[in-house]
Amino acid sequence: MGENLEEIGIAIVIFIGFLVLRKLFTSIILKSAQIFVKKSKTQIDDKILEVLTEPLKFSFIIIGVYLSITFLNHSSLFADMLLKSLIIFVIFWILFDMVIVFNYSISNFTKKFGSELHKEIASFLSKTIKIFIVLVGFVAILQVWGINVSAFIASLGLGGLAFALAAKDTASNLFGGLTILADKALKMGDWIKVGNVEGVVEDIGLRTTKVRTFEKSLITLPNQILANQPVENFSRRGIRRIKFRVGLTYETPSSSIQKIVEDIKIMLQSHSDIAQDATMLVRFDKFEDSSLSIFIYTFTSTSNWSKYLEIKEDVNLKVIKIVENYNSSFAFPSQTIYLQKGSTDV
Repeated sequence: MGENLEEIGIAIVIFIGFLVLRKLFTSIILKSAQIFVKKSKTQIDDKILEVLTEPLKFSFIIIGVYLSITFLNHSSLFADMLLKSLIIFVIFWILFDMVIVFNYSISNFTKKFGSELHKEIASFLSKTIKIFIVLVGFVAILQVWGINVSAFIASLGLGGLAFALAAKDTASNLFGGLTILADKALKMGDWIKVGNVEGVVEDIGLRTTKVRTFEKSLITLPNQILANQPVENFSRRGIRRIKFRVGLTYETPSSSIQKIVEDIKIMLQSHSDIAQDATMLVRFDKFEDSSLSIFIYTFTSTSNWSKYLEIKEDVNLKVIKIVENYNSSFAFPSQTIYLQKGSTDV
């Protein structure tokens, strides 16, 4: 019993000793390395050191645990398998974080597919690489513990079929995401509307696309829905339509109506924020129940909503001024009732 307590005590001391070495490694070697890489002109070495810091610190814990277990069990198959598993874990941990370091290189590579969507494609590719690294690392650890992955998958039988059916939607969303990127239907930052969902695209992922609504709520849409439904992309519009009617009272003379129409058209043609190469219509085209209606149809030179409202306000005010210049007024819904006095038999 005393010998067992002594061995446990020594194992604990070994583990604590490696914790001390870990502290010294962090405070001396890592800090010195940080000072050295900060002097370099490139940022890559800083990012690589940042990626390696935590795995290297964790390696001291791995070695300490392994040596402690080995000391207690002398020659342990479990300890060897645990050590190999943890080493594989650290290696793939580093590879996973290295994807972040080389995001810039991935982004430069994806620019070959088009400058507009290179960020979305880079994000998609980066996530795919990360998932691949996680899967390979998981399989490698299973192999260490003697689990034949190929035989395990083959032995699933009906379970594998059920899994494949369950993964059908995931596969549909994955290919839906690829379709979105290939068609260039949308990109991050676009203002879109899909069914009842309207907002700004925040992220295009492997399975889903996140849309931030104007109420600031976040809606997650499966990619297969985006790939199979009409997507209205407001950000792709270079111009935006202004369409409304001006109703004048029936007391307005025909000569005044003609001049009002001409002045509105001249105002729009000379307006710096109205798209002159787009359709522009100003016509007196209807006799409404309570008004003489002038139809106005034109486009602003911007699709920005705030700027659009500013231009529309300016157009409205100028239309009011033109109508007032000809001593006319705007009509409002009204009814005239005529009462006729009739004779009654007594």
